[in-house]
Amino acid sequence: MVKKKVVILGSTGSVGENAVKTALAMRDSIQVIALAANRNAERLAEQAAALGASLAVLSDESCREKLKKLVPAGCRAAVGKEALCEAASLPEADLVLLSIVGTAGLFPAIAAVKAHKTLALASKEIMVMAGRLVTELADREQVRIIPVDSEHSAIFQCLEGRDPKTVRHLILTASGGPLRKASMREIEETTWEQAMKHPTWSMGPKVTIDSASLMNKALEILEARWLFRTEPEKIQVVVHPQSIVHSMVRFIDGAVLAHLSMPDMRFPIQYAFTWPGRAETCLPELDLTEIGNLTFEKPDRRRFPSLDFAYRALKEGRTMPAVMNAANEVAVERFRRGEISFPGIWKVVEKTMNAHNCLEDSSLDAILTADAWARKFARTSTC
Repeated sequence: MVKKKVVILGSTGSVGENAVKTALAMRDSIQVIALAANRNAERLAEQAAALGASLAVLSDESCREKLKKLVPAGCRAAVGKEALCEAASLPEADLVLLSIVGTAGLFPAIAAVKAHKTLALASKEIMVMAGRLVTELADREQVRIIPVDSEHSAIFQCLEGRDPKTVRHLILTASGGPLRKASMREIEETTWEQAMKHPTWSMGPKVTIDSASLMNKALEILEARWLFRTEPEKIQVVVHPQSIVHSMVRFIDGAVLAHLSMPDMRFPIQYAFTWPGRAETCLPELDLTEIGNLTFEKPDRRRFPSLDFAYRALKEGRTMPAVMNAANEVAVERFRRGEISFPGIWKVVEKTMNAHNCLEDSSLDAILTADAWARKFARTSTC
């Protein structure tokens, strides 16, 4: 069997660690040739040794000497943004799985597409800030983007082989996070530790806080808009606390297709690795008789205004999605440091969006300019 050669960018984060586990379990069919992380040299070197990777990259250039000392024999160490793009465009790579948190993955994503690599995308911020640009580039280069977010992977699988004209709605499911039943007072008093206690998923800090604020779902609305070339009004959100139904598609004849599995990121990762086929797995099988009940609720947009931000960003377009995303990244960090309250995240995002005059140009330079402006504004915005 010819092994599929894979690059994992963001390998020491939550999704990246699951991708490494999946690759190790699929060693007969998957060969990881390169790994990249931010600055965790120790863990990156361990992963490179376990997988036999030939290239290990850290984006933090101050870790150069440390990484060189730690990587196993036969593995080249490299650092910096250019090295990330090099890993994303290795000639021998078949697929690049990108799970770099935040906007830092944008240039590696573009590099992978330009190098005609299938892109398995777990970094939703890329589609939020530059969705039109990246998807148009992928179309020109005839490159397939496979979503790795559980919700978008679910929709991707439900849509396979379907005529887009027959789709009425894409329905993203949201767990509701740890604050689903919290009162306005309780939300106001929420601490970092409380917001980090997700009821069903084990994720990194940024995604977990975004889930608590429902900003994660706001970002996914914009991601779905570009991944599936869908009008904003066709994208809906429903709260599903059990996280068993990962998303649904409603068709024009009223039929609804849903994708179900246990809440484990290794499912969408393995599907991205094996697409367009499927493979045997040792992952936990879903037993609906043990689950018992699946419940669904409308999101409370008064307590959780993030969804409104997403639809506004889509309506205004141009550079507003990048501004929304950047402001949220800064606000989450300010909440972590104790500078603002949990609702302050929404206030910072809203104030930043209100202050932004959209740039008419939607080029990469315009997007990066708007991103930088939003970060500067959000760092000093009062709540």
